[in-house]
Amino acid sequence: MAVTGVSAVALLSAISSGMLTMQMARENVRATQIMMEKTETLRLYSWDQLITTNFIQTSFTEHYDPNSTNGSQGTIYTGTVSIAAVPMTTAYGDEMKQVTVSLSWTTGRINRNRSFTTFVSRNGLQNYIY
Repeated sequence: MAVTGVSAVALLSAISSGMLTMQMARENVRATQIMMEKTETLRLYSWDQLITTNFIQTSFTEHYDPNSTNGSQGTIYTGTVSIAAVPMTTAYGDEMKQVTVSLSWTTGRINRNRSFTTFVSRNGLQNYIY
């Protein structure tokens, strides 16, 4: 009975650990998806829109499953978008901005954070769209 009890406890512990690992992986993928969505949206703004103060929302909240039909949208992601000058001195430095999208959320009692940084230029993709 002792061997069976120890084996059962070990099995339940392994299942619990595996479930938590899968939940963390799913939430991490969703965080990456949110950051890429925000970043790619910014790339489509015109340069004037990008540098206009208060045009771009600097803080936001997203849910793990925003289209949930049962009322539970899951994990809440809190994010920020910051637009700053590029951290390098080049001749074209005034023609670029550094964009950082940061997210934070909680898995159980674990606080998690991710951030993504990219550059946007005055003569970038938005010139082919508009």
